[in-house]
Amino acid sequence: MQQALGEGRLSLEEFEQRLSAVLAARTFGEVAPYVADIPGGTVVAAPAPEFTELRTTAATLKRQGTWVVPRRLLATARAGSVKLDFTDAVIGHSVVEIELNVSAGTTTLVLPAGASADIDGVEFIAGSASVQGVPAHAAGAGRHFVVHGKQRAGRLIVRHQRRFLRWRW
Repeated sequence: MQQALGEGRLSLEEFEQRLSAVLAARTFGEVAPYVADIPGGTVVAAPAPEFTELRTTAATLKRQGTWVVPRRLLATARAGSVKLDFTDAVIGHSVVEIELNVSAGTTTLVLPAGASADIDGVEFIAGSASVQGVPAHAAGAGRHFVVHGKQRAGRLIVRHQRRFLRWRW
């Protein structure tokens, strides 16, 4: 867009409007209309797989930062913890299904702003769940995460990202 501004194809006012909209966008689909008419402005999204299985044994399994989220995700952990941070992830689906098969470990799901979660399908065996400030049903166009499976001898924590000054966790 800066090149289009420099070449006179965009006015300063139009550039500022488009730039603020692009910076506020949370998905590639929201960016596309603002760059589609600019040469070289095509947004290329990573293809989201339909299914992915993540496994760990006696170790920590983490996904954070920019990563592509499949429609269905299986997380298997034996004596290890799982932390899936969806805050900056590329999510191409409105509903994401997560199946848990976790024994003797903690599972933490950090959801993006505006997302909701349903954990009614999780069977807890000597374990517990904590849903911290996350609505159970999708309100509007937010992402919805459906969690099912088994959490044995451990905890399931579902929350949004926490912030304090410049720190995020």
